[in-house]
Amino acid sequence: MSRLITFEGIEGSGKSTHLRHVAAHLRAAGHALVETREPGGTPAGDAIRRLLLGPERVPLAPLTELFLYCADRTQHVAQVIRPALDAGRIVVCDRFSDSTIAYQGYGRELDIDAVRALDAHARAGVVPWLTVLLDCPVDEGLLRARGRAGPGDRFEAEVHVFHERVRTGFLALAAAEPARFCVIDSTPPPTDVQARVVAAVAARLRDAA
Repeated sequence: MSRLITFEGIEGSGKSTHLRHVAAHLRAAGHALVETREPGGTPAGDAIRRLLLGPERVPLAPLTELFLYCADRTQHVAQVIRPALDAGRIVVCDRFSDSTIAYQGYGRELDIDAVRALDAHARAGVVPWLTVLLDCPVDEGLLRARGRAGPGDRFEAEVHVFHERVRTGFLALAAAEPARFCVIDSTPPPTDVQARVVAAVAARLRDAA
């Protein structure tokens, strides 16, 4: 069963943590799985990730940022995602196209149609089968993100209104495609959220079997 399952959310929403729990659950259930992320799912992507999210915070124009994310996705789809799907595996990915639309489109306020068009070229026909959107208020997400050890990345340093636009973008995308998105409130205790996320993904896979 080849499926692309993506995890999305604002900074500090818990998407990476809950992705790992889902991946562990799916492996334990016997699914052939590839766990990956954007940016950084390939060697080239790792270099792009350092430029985008490294502690140096190299200044980037919004359009440059968009091109870099799409360059990362182009390589990621060609080298990791499409081969895994063609081999019948489930791919679980930490961020994908929706993040580009939410962050560079809504957040950076680039032209949404232009962002969508460039992303469409980058993903080359690959579309998530299920997208888990971990949602929480911006204040709570930033409190979590900025409380982590180590220097924050360029997005954690952004002003509050930027993150509000990103959250608005994610929720708009989910409202437009309710069949693909599963929106889960990530404000309850992590164990409660984990149980809901695992159950939601497992239920979707059972229904599709």
